[in-house]
Amino acid sequence: MEALQGQSHHDWYSEHDFEKTELTPSYRVDLRDPMNKHLDKFINANLVSDWSQLTWKEVGKPYEVKTVAKSKQEWEKENGPMSVKKSWEFFNRSFHEWFIKDVPKEMSEAKQQLWRYLSRFQFSDVKKALGETFRLSLWNYAHRVEDGIWDPRGKRALFEGLDVNKPRILFLGAAEGYEAMQLYAMYPGGEDVLVDYDEFCRTDRFGQFPESYPFLGINPATGQPKVWYKDEMTLHYIVDDIRNLPFGKEFDLVISVGLLEHFPDEHKHEVLDWHRKFLKPGGYVIMTTPRYQLKSLLFYKIMADVMNHTYRELMDIRQMGLYVYEGGFDILRHGFIKVHNGIVARPR
Repeated sequence: MEALQGQSHHDWYSEHDFEKTELTPSYRVDLRDPMNKHLDKFINANLVSDWSQLTWKEVGKPYEVKTVAKSKQEWEKENGPMSVKKSWEFFNRSFHEWFIKDVPKEMSEAKQQLWRYLSRFQFSDVKKALGETFRLSLWNYAHRVEDGIWDPRGKRALFEGLDVNKPRILFLGAAEGYEAMQLYAMYPGGEDVLVDYDEFCRTDRFGQFPESYPFLGINPATGQPKVWYKDEMTLHYIVDDIRNLPFGKEFDLVISVGLLEHFPDEHKHEVLDWHRKFLKPGGYVIMTTPRYQLKSLLFYKIMADVMNHTYRELMDIRQMGLYVYEGGFDILRHGFIKVHNGIVARPR
């Protein structure tokens, strides 16, 4: 993976930019708190003291998101029920379109279009234009302003303090691979293996991830903070079904982001087994799921055409933790960050 044509890392961000945050047209750069002194502010942790005492009667079951994307409904009218793999292909392409938007430019164009429709009394188009303007505003706030999807400070708070050196990291359902790259920056020198069964994730979601995005991590030579870039990392991307992977128990970290909630209860044990299957003795499992909260409910309702192609649940950290605990793991750290629940665990 080469740096952008005609640019070097010196043209991007360096240690001189520590404590800086700024908005690019499609995402936020956040280099605040490079020493990780205040990360505990970004995770509400250790909410359950004894997982063995928690019951489903106490916590209830997750909320199932039932609003379905129009594109899925239209496809199924023509072709019948959409397979899980096809659903993911629709989702990945739809979601990626939003990550690569020049949001300020598109918001300006959408507002101009809205005024044109209003001035001509084209009210059938006004509704569509209003919806598009609102979705852009919501995406701008959730991803670009709040940085809730990547959430580097929250993710670093979840990932900090692991007893690993040059770890081998396996990312199940990797999509664009953000979290694996953040882990590499924090624990450099090993390798990341990213797995997704949609080729589009490798070529576009990961392939087009901005080379100039700065990850805060550590310089292993000095122990001091360092800015890392994608092309400095040892990353391998495999396109395959997780069930076909040839690996044994050979990874120090096995991670998934937004995987568990896509499976009904009868399949959750199998998903948890995938994490255990590839883990070295003493290794760590890291998992996140979207939080059940009002902001998330609104997001999945308004962004349904972008998000809702597959089975999906929203859960709180107690519900997620109970699945993980009952799946045979001891939970070492748990909590919630902006829009995600997060757990660090080890097999019992």
